[in-house]
Amino acid sequence: MTGHQLGQVAETGYEKFIGFRRHLHQYPELSGEEFETTKAIRGWLKEADIRVLDYSLATGVIAEVGGLRPGPVIALRADIDALPVQEETGLDFASKIPGKMHACGHDFHTASLLGTAYALKEREGELQGTVRLIFQPAEEKAAGAKQVIDSGALEGVQAIFGMHNKPDLPVGTIGIKGGPLMAAADGFIVEIAGRGSHAAVPEAGIDPIVTAAHVITALQSIVSRNVSSLQSAVISVTKLNSGTAWNVIPGKAVLEGTIRTFDEQVRADVLERFGQVVEGVAAAFGTSAGVRWIGGPPPVNNDEALARLGLEAAAAAGFQAVVPVPSPAGEDFAVYQRHVPGLFVFMGTAGTQEWHHPAFTLDEAAIPVSIRFFTELAELALAQLRHGGVKGHNHYEKL
Repeated sequence: MTGHQLGQVAETGYEKFIGFRRHLHQYPELSGEEFETTKAIRGWLKEADIRVLDYSLATGVIAEVGGLRPGPVIALRADIDALPVQEETGLDFASKIPGKMHACGHDFHTASLLGTAYALKEREGELQGTVRLIFQPAEEKAAGAKQVIDSGALEGVQAIFGMHNKPDLPVGTIGIKGGPLMAAADGFIVEIAGRGSHAAVPEAGIDPIVTAAHVITALQSIVSRNVSSLQSAVISVTKLNSGTAWNVIPGKAVLEGTIRTFDEQVRADVLERFGQVVEGVAAAFGTSAGVRWIGGPPPVNNDEALARLGLEAAAAAGFQAVVPVPSPAGEDFAVYQRHVPGLFVFMGTAGTQEWHHPAFTLDEAAIPVSIRFFTELAELALAQLRHGGVKGHNHYEKL
């Protein structure tokens, strides 16, 4: 199949799916609150007579296409939640919900997967297996993938595919690479104990602000002196709270921030060293400090064989594939990849702003590109898995 053989989906010019995206954009819902979004997706799937499956998810939808011929099961995943951002795009279809916006393009992901579902439904009798469609909630809180897995919706799946829009890539360009693509995203809260005193008599207390300043400086040495120059990591302290008055040394200081890594061993090493530095610096100033971790998703680490398959699908659909620059942002698609081999790609959308910006936009011409690519990819994956693909944990011996 080529990108020009998508039947009625192509003939209608994709306006339907652009309409889906605009509806979702006007009515964004935050992580765990996607009730109306879920209802809309269910309705659009049933409109095309696509099977909606019954899994124990409060929000989100699992559906299937195919299964009329024996074969493997693969999954396609889109995320459906929005962000607590006040929209500043000026679009005719801008968010109607104050303080909420699809500022990360999950409306685009959802509409693209709906279009792919419709296209695959038209060819259902020819599919060499089953395509499970995962409309996942709560990606922004890194909780949705686990909810899907806990519901049992990943059972039987041999490979999973997903994407994220990429504003800095032109429409018609797809970023595909094996190995690390997006970072593990861990958060931290450090509480440093102090002993309050008058600011004019600092020797009578223990100043947690001075200690915090030295902790922040010392943390910067972890990457420069503990991570190989051939690897990468980021430690950012983004919040410091302490004190209530200009003439009082406070009783504690609290730091917050994030650590980003692309390799699980580097991740473990950096987190261990982080704790050692915090405790050591605090001890040097005669006090103590504790670290509370906010565990985020692991790194997105693409299966090499599936990446080659993605390149084949892009070429067959007539699109340009490029090797993307890995992103230090996190993505809970990585959680699926701990259970089954997966491929996550960047879809060029020629946006004007980066993710999470209040003026974030994208070119809707990328919707047909996404539909064509993922339809091609699903059919290729089913066919090749059925004729020689060997399943492994994040590895295929042959595909």
